[in-house]
Amino acid sequence: MDQIADLLTRIRNANLRQKDRVDVPHAKLKMEVVRILKEEGFIANFKTLFTNGNKRGTIRVFLKFSPEGEPVIRGLNRVSKPGLRVYRSYRDIPRVRGGFAVTILSTPNGVLTDKLAKAQKVGGEILCQVW
Repeated sequence: MDQIADLLTRIRNANLRQKDRVDVPHAKLKMEVVRILKEEGFIANFKTLFTNGNKRGTIRVFLKFSPEGEPVIRGLNRVSKPGLRVYRSYRDIPRVRGGFAVTILSTPNGVLTDKLAKAQKVGGEILCQVW
């Protein structure tokens, strides 16, 4: 199963139900995507939980809502899929929603946002877009 699609689906579903948190199985790539979501202000916080018998652990993602109760994350879109990988040069990274969305890429320099990838002049696989 696609681990990024699973992460985005869990966040999307919890967001629609206005849950304050969601638990996701731990993986390094998921941790990096969640870290970027936190840095960009789409989620309130996250932490890694390990239980005694569970070596893999879970990532607990705390969702963020506006004072009116509206979710901060309006949309999540998985771009590169296992059946169709999407790679772009730093010159060809798309601007989504007039620059208000964040595109998350997996690059040789690690998992980066579109702005950081353009600044570092590095391209890579477009994982997802969040707005």
